Amino acid sequence: MKFTTIAGAALAVLVFSAGSVQASPVAKAPGQQVGEVTNLPIPRFVSMKADEANVRRGPSLGQRIDWVFQARGMPLEIVGEYGNWRRVRDRDGVGGWVHYSLLSGVRTVIVEQDMLALYQRRDQKSPVNAYLEAGVIAKVESCGPIWCRLRAEGNRGWTLHAGLWGLRDGEELD
Repeated sequence: MKFTTIAGAALAVLVFSAGSVQASPVAKAPGQQVGEVTNLPIPRFVSMKADEANVRRGPSLGQRIDWVFQARGMPLEIVGEYGNWRRVRDRDGVGGWVHYSLLSGVRTVIVEQDMLALYQRRDQKSPVNAYLEAGVIAKVESCGPIWCRLRAEGNRGWTLHAGLWGLRDGEELD
């Protein structure tokens, strides 16, 4: 049996800027806050549309750049909105304000568990298509309360929700 190992994508976060994140269509849970601009749930997850995004101290081009996120597809959590700006944070809690045009509603995750198995079926006894290293960014194709179907660097498969950052516990996506 042949296994594929996928090298982790470098997620460079440099000190320089802040921007905003664009929201993805998400069902609002009872009692959940919604953004004043988009009327979408807050917090919610999105991904970076651009290769690079300046993360600013405040929601304006005149604000100082504190960080630069450098990873297309990187999942980010929107925690606030102001006009065309979204307040975001990454898996380490680093964040600031990013212009919404740099964000996408496409859902992605970062693998947090090293050598995470991608199974052919929703069964840990099924054959493994690939192993993902910690730090890999994968696109979410679908997600149930326990299993998610991911695509990363040409490999597809099913894995458990645990070991992924960019999803709420038990979140389901089609």
